[in-house]
Amino acid sequence: MTEILNADAAELAKFSELAHRWWDMESEFRPLHDINPLRLEWIDGLSPLAGKRTLDVGCGGGILADSMARKGAEVLGIDLAEKALKVAQLHALEAATPNINYRHVSAEGLAAEQPGSFDVVTCMEMLEHVPDPSSVVRACSTLVKPGGWVFFSTINRNAKAFALAIVGAEYVLNMLPKGTHEYRKLIRPSELAGFCRAAGLDVQQTRGLEFNPLTRRYRLSSDVSVNYLFATRKADSVVE
Repeated sequence: MTEILNADAAELAKFSELAHRWWDMESEFRPLHDINPLRLEWIDGLSPLAGKRTLDVGCGGGILADSMARKGAEVLGIDLAEKALKVAQLHALEAATPNINYRHVSAEGLAAEQPGSFDVVTCMEMLEHVPDPSSVVRACSTLVKPGGWVFFSTINRNAKAFALAIVGAEYVLNMLPKGTHEYRKLIRPSELAGFCRAAGLDVQQTRGLEFNPLTRRYRLSSDVSVNYLFATRKADSVVE
């Protein structure tokens, strides 16, 4: 049976157009480079990456995937934007990044192939770009081993998030290309928590990601009103 891809063609085209700029630190992807050390250390602090088989869902040009490999993880990055994947592969070759591979496959497609195969799964800044985020959450749960960790990050859906993450970031500060995010696709923490529970993932920790426009620096906090991260864990196998 042909797989129905959980992807928005316009979203894939949007990121493909910018693919060559993924590793330009002053490009539209600068915010991802700026927040990457924070999210990397947060992930590594909860589930040390060295020696772990790790999957990055929606890896784009490989910013997080590359850094996790350099922490000692064995990393597979997957995405449906082929141009971005080619950029990621080229960067890995040029930078001689160890233990990293990339594949053009959906989370759902890989889940059907390799259930329970990964110690750690990350899905960052991606759920707000797909038609059915709950399907991606289910796939991530299927892909992780019992007892393994799944990490998500996305954007809340409320007036403050609209003002800061869309109007402020895209139209005032020009930190992101206009049209990067659609308000209706943003996800409330309560909604993501529901997707996680339904998929058999227990939320272990929630963190907010705040930006100071004066210092242009980011920090993790307890404020999840705009950008936020979830650390979840799949229950260990139940012994009959």
